[in-house]
Amino acid sequence: MKEREDALSSTGTKNFACTQSQALGAKIAAAYGTDLGNIRFSRYSDGEFQPSFEESIRGARIFIIGSTNPSSENLMEMLLMLDAAKRASARHITAVMPYFGWARQDRKDKPRVPIAAKLIAKMLETAGATRIITMDLHADQIQGFFEKPVDHLFASTLFLPYVENLKLDNLCIASPDMGGSKRAYAYSKALECDVVICYKQREKANVVTHMELIGEVKGKNVILVDDMVDTAGTLTKAADLMMERGAESVRAITTHGLLSGSAYDRIEKSQLKELIITDSIPTTQTSNKIKILSCADLFADVMNRVHHNTSISSKFVL
Repeated sequence: MKEREDALSSTGTKNFACTQSQALGAKIAAAYGTDLGNIRFSRYSDGEFQPSFEESIRGARIFIIGSTNPSSENLMEMLLMLDAAKRASARHITAVMPYFGWARQDRKDKPRVPIAAKLIAKMLETAGATRIITMDLHADQIQGFFEKPVDHLFASTLFLPYVENLKLDNLCIASPDMGGSKRAYAYSKALECDVVICYKQREKANVVTHMELIGEVKGKNVILVDDMVDTAGTLTKAADLMMERGAESVRAITTHGLLSGSAYDRIEKSQLKELIITDSIPTTQTSNKIKILSCADLFADVMNRVHHNTSISSKFVL
């Protein structure tokens, strides 16, 4: 038994990346001190695909890196890779998901709708994930949908130093909606500044019909904080409202840059001075207003700590 345990402990780690997260996966692997493992995708004419690990992973701890933002093909890639790893006798299989997709469906907000985040949690576990590492979930309670350990990282470890280096006078943190008030208060406490909240009403998903501001922003440099930016409708509307109320400048920090639809056009035309995001999701366009901070070092550090069974609590800044 002792010889078997020694053999297992000496087995290294291997990192692999889904198609969509190849660039981020390569950065994470480099920061970790390894190369990405060899995986090949075979595709059929009708769109069906099959991942294949082109090297042995028997008995190894492997990390599969991939954000699962729509389309659903990104999620399907992760599920198939987890299943392949399980059937190839990997010892530990960690799904590293910088962005956990479908997380906005975390509850029944009206009759006869799914709780997609719960469903996906169960799918990941059934496919073979023995651990999940993710960042800034849309709702903290999604961690409770899993029976396996979840390491929920905060992008505040990246954003706080950036904001501090801006050295802004009369700084004010703002939340673009009531749901993000807890996050905004946490940032304001860390930065020792005021906080304001936007109250919005939606007609339907991605359509804001009315917005009001709770708090004073006149003469202040405002930073909006949120977990994601999709069509950028809420952020740009909030920025324009704050400038109308006398704000000196408005910036936004959002972890996940989905940036779908006319998001880039809205950002360019808005009064946002800057939008700071991470590279959890690859961007499709460039903009002088968008600043990208890499989360590769953060994930590589946590993966290394997980492998060596050391504490990661220092990564939970907020």
